[in-house]
Amino acid sequence: MTYTPEQFAAANKANVEALASLSSQAFGSFEKLVELNLATSKAALTESFTQVQAALGVKNPQELLALQAAAVQPAVEKSVAYGRDLYSIASSTGAELAKAIEGKAAEVQKTVSTVVDNAVKNAPAGTDSAVAMFKSAVAASQNAIESAQTAAKQAVELAETNFTAVTDQVVSAAAAVSKKA
Repeated sequence: MTYTPEQFAAANKANVEALASLSSQAFGSFEKLVELNLATSKAALTESFTQVQAALGVKNPQELLALQAAAVQPAVEKSVAYGRDLYSIASSTGAELAKAIEGKAAEVQKTVSTVVDNAVKNAPAGTDSAVAMFKSAVAASQNAIESAQTAAKQAVELAETNFTAVTDQVVSAAAAVSKKA
């Protein structure tokens, strides 16, 4: 199969557009991350001043201990919420990138299949075993790619489940410590 200059130009244009889309998604995620960090920093600063003012108003050590114990649960909840927001940004970015990569992989697989089919049609007589071996190798590589994509998806799902379980345990533990205090 021979390619015309127009086909090369179209392929290059599609690749540039895909790169521009991926870059835009990456910058969008970066903006979300910056916004999250700014909001978190601002809230932490405000909370710190509130805590200092409250600490300056205590009259005895018991009040100070009670003030500190009361601050534990909200601090843990805010930390967990920050972690969840951060994880959400990272996982959505990863999902978008994975979707784009899967789309390009499907295009490449289709192109490879077309090239192989054309090569098989034009193969000289007597090369049937070599052609069959080549087709088998291509099919095996495509199956390996699909298996890797499936395994990656399962790993992401497992990581999400584990992340949720861990954050729930942290919040529960913090609540228990806060109640005891």
